[in-house]
Amino acid sequence: MIARQKWLLVLLTGAVAITRFVFRSHYLYDLDSVNFALAMRRFDPRVHQPHPPGYFLYVCLGRLLNLVFHNANLALVVLSILASCALVVLIYKLTLDWFGPMAAQFGGLFFLFSPLAWFHGIVALTYSVEAFFSGLLGYLCWRIESGRAGFVLPAAVALGVSAGVRPSSLLFLTPLFLFSLRKATPKGRGVGLAALAATLTAWFVPMVSICGGVRVYFDALFSLWRMVPSNFTVFNSSPANSIARAFTIVFIFLLIFGAASLAPLGALASSAPTDSRKKNFTFVWIGPALCFFTFGYLRFVTSGYLLLLCAPACLWFGFWASEGYQASTWRRSSKLAVIGLGAAVNVAIFIASPFYCSYRQVRRFEAELESVTTALPQLGLPQDTLLISFDSHFIGFRHVGYYLPDYLTVEYPEAHLKEGIRVFSMHQRDTRLLTELPGGPYTRFVLCSLPNDAPYLDYFQKVVARLPSKSLQTVSLGGHEYVTGSVSDLRLLFPDLVTPP
Repeated sequence: MIARQKWLLVLLTGAVAITRFVFRSHYLYDLDSVNFALAMRRFDPRVHQPHPPGYFLYVCLGRLLNLVFHNANLALVVLSILASCALVVLIYKLTLDWFGPMAAQFGGLFFLFSPLAWFHGIVALTYSVEAFFSGLLGYLCWRIESGRAGFVLPAAVALGVSAGVRPSSLLFLTPLFLFSLRKATPKGRGVGLAALAATLTAWFVPMVSICGGVRVYFDALFSLWRMVPSNFTVFNSSPANSIARAFTIVFIFLLIFGAASLAPLGALASSAPTDSRKKNFTFVWIGPALCFFTFGYLRFVTSGYLLLLCAPACLWFGFWASEGYQASTWRRSSKLAVIGLGAAVNVAIFIASPFYCSYRQVRRFEAELESVTTALPQLGLPQDTLLISFDSHFIGFRHVGYYLPDYLTVEYPEAHLKEGIRVFSMHQRDTRLLTELPGGPYTRFVLCSLPNDAPYLDYFQKVVARLPSKSLQTVSLGGHEYVTGSVSDLRLLFPDLVTPP
């Protein structure tokens, strides 16, 4: 790169770092975020510290950063920021290599102002780190594709490490690695596959050892798969679900790029032919993940899955935008005004949109969480009050248990695991599986509230309806309603886990 391009890359990287740090979350935003924070104290996927498949190397990186920050949320947020900064460098360099400096500028700007990428750069989740590894592997595999055999070993190690951060990366990115290996010599292929196997073994063996063995680890993984994703695949659900997921993918891509989603229109103004090698390379890069998300599993609340495809999308969006920019007959000032307007639209989407992945919703969640954790101690002491909370991404069992560590908090409903019916419980930021609810010294329970949205409130009322109304007391604090009662009534909520009197 020439000096001007280097300075532009420095500015882009600095802008990513500043925008993410200024808007960073101050609490563990999501259910999964709390799972990762708990795992930094004690790693045990069997009790969802973190949830299977474990994310072992992500937790290890969080532990290293926590030695500096002494705050689990801040450590993981900084990890997301660092991954975002590294990813914009990869996007810029690979776009520069493929399509030139103008496309590289657009590609970097699209990532900088991407509402979804911006959101995941400010919260304690794995998706920004996974997106970085996707970009890194794409960069290294393209070097192999271009005849640079020396990149086989780094690519193999990068793929193995990415699987330790998010094991699903192995499923989605291995086809790209194998596709690029066709350009290597037979010896190079053997070295690459051996290095991949060695890297996977280096983290997998310690992980399953900590978990208590291979059988314990995979039992926990299959239990979670049966409880959630397996119910929605193309094999056991209506084809309409796959069609709905396809539309969800399109909507999430619109959310990733916002106003930049119009960039492909630039391709209509271009007469320049594109390299079929780059097209084929991109199809192999994005194809496995798109097929899985369409026919396997994807929910809007897990839209961060699609950040795996952010790097290749930025490459092509940057190219199409640059083609439209160069072909346009508008004056330079008009072009800059359109770019500025698009950036402003994306900033508005990130800051003020009603979706869960906006800064507005982050601040709303943090205010609600502060309200809940302030109100609950007014309803009873930890010594005699049992907290009952829900399996929810926001202000559910995990958040209540983490931010009120002195209370014993149990999750409703119970979990149907391979070993039988169990209830998740938390105390002092550690999770245990109980075969029955504890009796004394607890005399009262508090049914914790959920976010103030219609679906959550309806579900809360259905649970309350299962309890005897005469023995309940409803208390309103901080805009939330809490229901308290005698622990003897919990047999109506947990009939398999409470011993009849």
